[in-house]
Formats: sequence, structure tokens, C-alpha cells
Amino acid sequence: MRAMLLRNWVLALLVPRPLVGIFYLPRYFLHWRRYRRLAPGPGPRLADSWPCLGDWQPRTPFDPHYFYQGAWLARRLAERPRERHVDVGSSLLTLSVLSAAVPILHIDVRPPEANLPGMRVEAGDVLALRFADRSVASLSCLHVIEHVGLGRYGDPIDPEGARKAAAELARVLAPGGRLFVSTPVGRERVCFNAHRVFAAESVAAMFAPLRLERFGLVDDAGAWRESAKLEDARGLDYACGMFEFARPD
Repeated sequence: MRAMLLRNWVLALLVPRPLVGIFYLPRYFLHWRRYRRLAPGPGPRLADSWPCLGDWQPRTPFDPHYFYQGAWLARRLAERPRERHVDVGSSLLTLSVLSAAVPILHIDVRPPEANLPGMRVEAGDVLALRFADRSVASLSCLHVIEHVGLGRYGDPIDPEGARKAAAELARVLAPGGRLFVSTPVGRERVCFNAHRVFAAESVAAMFAPLRLERFGLVDDAGAWRESAKLEDARGLDYACGMFEFARPD
């Protein structure tokens, strides 16, 4: 119990930025005293406290990359219903919702211990997918390829990791199929060992010979542009590009 209490308080002082939580402590103890005064009985115990010091904000914060990419994928799949959708490495929160509408096979180098009807989980590597050439009709890989080869998730160091991942995803996409990819776009660079940021044109080139059908963009301000052009990402720093590719029949 002491370890949990210490954890709760340490995390409180680290969110939203290290030690900023200290400035919220007076309000926390003011609310504590007010609650104890109003509550029947002895009130809350200090040993059970779990301070959330940075949550008092006028608007609920969210990660625009992950929020919009999940909505984008859901809408694309709704337009083109499939018997099964294969995902490689994307957010489990997104996939858990999608699995209510379409059976999901989720492949991850670190397979989660998740058990949910409509979603099957397998261990796998985006650099060596178990599927035959041109065999997967509906495929996604959201906010993944930028990490491949940087060692962050236990994968081997490989400067060509992103390019190889793109080639492998393109290899397994079936004629007439759709591949949905999101990745950071903007000023091209390697932020070792967190991720890469690509020029949008570089991403489109990596997935040749697939054809780019649609491009969406979350810009640096977190604004969503559903119909964008690749050149719209030029001059941005850390945006999120969403690419819908197809293999011509």
C-alpha cells in the first residue's frame, strides 16, 4: 500500500510536466478540507489519496494524432466493408472499438494479452509478415513505421527499417485492397530512438508501386484536414499524415 501511495504522489508531481503539480497542491488540500467538512463520517484517508493535480482544465485534452487516425480508419472501413481486417501494430484502443463492426487480426512484435470477441492477437514482425504476396484485402498500420529499426520496442537497429516495413506491407496487399497508414510528417529527420518524421512525398514513394488514393493531415496545431495534398505537409514540424493506398486490380 505504501508503494502505491508513493507512486500516486510521484505521478501527481510529474503531470503535466515535471514538478508543475507542486503549484496545484494548495488547491488540492483546500478541496481535501472542504470534502472532509461536508462528508458524513470520517472522510477520506490520506493513505488512500490519489492526487490528480493537472486535470482541472477548461477543455478535455486529447492526442489529435491518435484521435483523428482512429476516426479516419473507422470511416474508411465503413465505406468498404470487409470480412476481416488485418492490423499491424496500431493502437489497441482503436482496434477494440473497430472489432465491434469487423473481425480484426492484430499483429504486434509485442503481442498484448488482450482477449476480446472479434479481435485476435498474434505475435509478428512488420518486416516479415506471414501472409502470401498480394493476399490481404484490408490492412492498416497506424503510427508504426516511424519506429521500425530504432530499437525503442526491442527491435534490431536498422536505418532502413521504415522503408523495409513499407515494402513488406505493400507486398501483402491484395489487388483491389486498401492499406491505411499513418505516420509523422513534416520536417524530415530521425529523432533517435523515439521516431522518424518524414516528408509526405517520401512516404508516398516508400509504398510504390501502390497508388495513393487519399491523404489526410493533422497539422501542427492539431487541426484535421480530411482532404489534403502532400505539399500541405511542407513546412510543418510534427504533423500526422494519413495515407490510403490501393493496389490496382
